[in-house]
Amino acid sequence: MAERLKATIGRRQLLRTGMLGFIATATGALESGTAAADTETRDEKRRARFQANAAEVQTFYRVNRYPKR
Repeated sequence: MAERLKATIGRRQLLRTGMLGFIATATGALESGTAAADTETRDEKRRARFQANAAEVQTFYRVNRYPKR
């Protein structure tokens, strides 16, 4: 009883503990982030996402033109 046990952690034990924590966290994140199946067909993926003559597109190109010299 007079002699107390030292509660020191060695470098290797600290590294092992850290790696186990990292692996446990990564595994938990992978399990919770399951990907859903893709719902778009091949034709839907390839179609244009914007209309070239839309007001927003025309405004973007009007505002971001190079200055006239």
